[in-house]
Amino acid sequence: MTLDDASLQRFGFIERPAKGLINIDPLQTGGILTEDARRALVEWGDGYSICDNCGGVLDLIKKPPVQDFVHDALPEFLGVDEARVTHGARESKFAVMHSVAQEGDTVVMDGLAHYSSVVAAQRARLEIKKVPHSERPDYYIDPESYGTTIEETISETGKAPALALLTYPDGNYGNLADAKRIASVCHEYDVPLLLNCAYSVGRMPVNAKELGVDFIAGSGHKSMASCGPIGVLGVNGDYAETVFRKSPTNKNKEIELLGCTARSATLMTMIGSFPEVVKRTRNWDNEVADARWFSEKLENLGLIQMGQRPHNHDLMFFEAPNLYEISTKVKKGRYFLYKELKARNIHGIKAGLTKYFKLSTFGVGRENLSFIADSFDEIIQKYE
Repeated sequence: MTLDDASLQRFGFIERPAKGLINIDPLQTGGILTEDARRALVEWGDGYSICDNCGGVLDLIKKPPVQDFVHDALPEFLGVDEARVTHGARESKFAVMHSVAQEGDTVVMDGLAHYSSVVAAQRARLEIKKVPHSERPDYYIDPESYGTTIEETISETGKAPALALLTYPDGNYGNLADAKRIASVCHEYDVPLLLNCAYSVGRMPVNAKELGVDFIAGSGHKSMASCGPIGVLGVNGDYAETVFRKSPTNKNKEIELLGCTARSATLMTMIGSFPEVVKRTRNWDNEVADARWFSEKLENLGLIQMGQRPHNHDLMFFEAPNLYEISTKVKKGRYFLYKELKARNIHGIKAGLTKYFKLSTFGVGRENLSFIADSFDEIIQKYE
């Protein structure tokens, strides 16, 4: 490409296509900025503006109150002894894996684990062993299966796994496994447990100490109303000394975090949204009620909700045999649903999906959810 004035016109400000639509994409519903965060996005958007006030350690900046946020507010919110901000939940998971395990060790993780948990383990040069789950329609994970999988690892390798991981909830079906029981099972074998809470921290109450877990990873851009990429990492007990160990040559820099992590706009939007994020977790029972109400509405139209029933999370996975049947006959094919929803200002179900799709009801509200359910009804009746 020749960077002349004509070619450069392709860049510059680009309007977001989905702006202003009702968004039910699980990646988006928990990441919508609060008004204070939007102000922070502009105020702190210049490069490393946060570093104007840094004495050498990012999380010790006193003004703005980064130190208070990272070392006081976050540990209280997560239920941990030590917390840090990271570039995302996957970076949090990698930091734990890379610090507590050695190359060739095994990490046990649920069979519904997100791909980023897998590649984090691979990047840390670890072996992976999956904990099985039941099949359609509930995809249930039996806590005792963690014990069985740990014992299999010991039998095959001669030693216990270095780490266990549970996705809470899983990113496909929105299932919330019994984290407390799983932590107890893992600890019977002296195996620490890492909870991947990309879709829970910031949406619902999660307390690592109450659940008995050793590490917790969260996502700011998925669930804490933050400009991405940003995440949080919480650590309990003596593991903090290992995960947050400092460089012998650059003595104020933590190795696993490469010294500094999320800065400026990402960090300050997380801080800007934090008061509302804390408050909204207190409304979780209503969010679950909305999700169950919406699920019932869609099932009355012939769709089938997969996963836990009654459901306990806003993220849901549906099988839609009637919509799939329509897609095999209409001119627009498998893109018809996306186009029909878009015409009604509804965004979030990926283009081309009709037989299976997932969505989130978090923060959408009963009025909009009613409109969405009615829209599905209209679309089905239109083509039947």
